[in-house]
Amino acid sequence: MTFTSKLTGRFHFVRLIAVALLLSAGSTFAADNTSSIKMVNSSNFGIDDEEIASLRDRMEAAVEGGFVPGAILVVGNDEGIGVLETVGTQGPDDSTPMSTETLFRIFSMTKPVVSVATMSLVEDGLVALDDPVAKYIPEYASMGVLDEETGAIRPAENVMTVEHLLTHESGLIYGTFDPQSYLGQRYLQGGSTRSDITALELAKILGELPLRFEPGTAWHYSRSTDVLGAVLEVAAGQPLDELLKERIFDPLGMGDTSFYIAPSEADRIAEPAHGDMANNLEKRPMLSGGGGLNSTTEDYIRFANMLLNGGVYRGERIIGESTLDLMTSKYIGDSVSREYFFYGNRGDWGLGFNLQPTEPGNSDSPHNFGWFGIGGTDFIVDPANDFFMLYMVQFRNGPRGAPMDRAQAQAAVYEAMQD
Repeated sequence: MTFTSKLTGRFHFVRLIAVALLLSAGSTFAADNTSSIKMVNSSNFGIDDEEIASLRDRMEAAVEGGFVPGAILVVGNDEGIGVLETVGTQGPDDSTPMSTETLFRIFSMTKPVVSVATMSLVEDGLVALDDPVAKYIPEYASMGVLDEETGAIRPAENVMTVEHLLTHESGLIYGTFDPQSYLGQRYLQGGSTRSDITALELAKILGELPLRFEPGTAWHYSRSTDVLGAVLEVAAGQPLDELLKERIFDPLGMGDTSFYIAPSEADRIAEPAHGDMANNLEKRPMLSGGGGLNSTTEDYIRFANMLLNGGVYRGERIIGESTLDLMTSKYIGDSVSREYFFYGNRGDWGLGFNLQPTEPGNSDSPHNFGWFGIGGTDFIVDPANDFFMLYMVQFRNGPRGAPMDRAQAQAAVYEAMQD
């Protein structure tokens, strides 16, 4: 019996028992909607007032230097929030102060949310990690692999699976990040950036294009999670927004997290100082599992806290602890090419999360997990040191050299804790 089948059977049984007990008691699932922000002393995290002032100074310098209009930094755990620094405003032409209720385009921080939803479907037996993607989207039944140098396409020997989508080992790519290659051009010409089609329609388009490599043989950041979102819609028989609301947002109380924002909430949207971002007030067919969500700091704290707490938040279990352990296991391994991995030989990738060692230069140290969005937002969860961190800004195509950005925020927080 495979791990997937064991996992599916065990958790499906547990969920059935849990539902039966709740129904017999006349109970219903209800989120705790009180604020996710309960302040505790920063010394709980080894950070003193002087170090907080230093963090804030760097954030303010990024604002004063015109890199971002505003920023938010959070460090917390299940006991509460030890660091909450907000600087600047929601936008370059907006006098509204940045706050934990400000709405951000979180872009690829959508991916961990969809990955968790996927594993909840695995627990319920609706999806298996070793399921062929073609089981849900027939266009993936006969894939070809492109030789970028010659342009020749040969039949793929390996079957693309749900696991490959979670680990970015599918052979898919992002055309926008590889526009000069032949395959990147095919993606762009085929409509991979369109928002006037559904995720399933996009997945079918990509299924007609060749792969960059054999599934399971290399890591390459890609449209995999967009295709995964389409798989979930087929498997669950419901739109991705409804599925996420039912399985994650409602139980966690993430009432401000959605694919599109109501016009009445427009005054809460963060905007970048440089470049343009998509209009997230305009509702379109595309529900991008790879990068379409909007959220607030207050909401995403709930998601990060749930992950730090082994899959449960304020009594609401989203996924099992052993499932989360599986998601944060290393999947690149020695047999998978790191040619395209952003971090070279450092770190690894799990089922939807980037994994990075918490001790610089020590690849065998415990690792944190998380991911970031191209618009500047970032989060990590560090079980070994019992904290999560969020850094929230809106930044797109601006000048480099900011006194504080997402990568520097991570490094600065670790430095403050260790001093």
